[in-house]
Amino acid sequence: MIKVSVFSEEKAWLKKFKKTDLFFKKICKAFPKKYQFSNKKVSLSLLLSNNRNIKKLNKHFRNKNKPTDVLSFPFNKKIKISKNTYLGDIIISYDYLDKPKSQNLELFKQKVTKIFIHGFLHLLGFNHIKNKDYFKMLREENFIYKHVKSKIS
Repeated sequence: MIKVSVFSEEKAWLKKFKKTDLFFKKICKAFPKKYQFSNKKVSLSLLLSNNRNIKKLNKHFRNKNKPTDVLSFPFNKKIKISKNTYLGDIIISYDYLDKPKSQNLELFKQKVTKIFIHGFLHLLGFNHIKNKDYFKMLREENFIYKHVKSKIS
């Protein structure tokens, strides 16, 4: 089972989600069995942020002076899921995902779900530095999203 501790530093998230923790809990519950880690306590932290703050983190940790949609900080380089495993931290920018402003709630939820899955896979050691790694990660993202998409409405 995956436990997501959700923190928010951007009030705009509450306009879209009444209970952010329940939304992300629902996503994790819908993950394919391979990523549910049955009989194990797997946890991660999620910070719901904005462009200003994610830009600072991106500059500090990646030396990129621009906002981004998601940042992931794995707790360990080598992931070994044991009885009690902390995966790391994910930060998602509200401003980055809330474009265009005219998008409906359904589309926003889809984008948030996809980017959360992307960040989650980074915590598990996936990356997209090389082309072959990009396609491997994309396959896993799509695999997970297919399981989750009907449950996020």
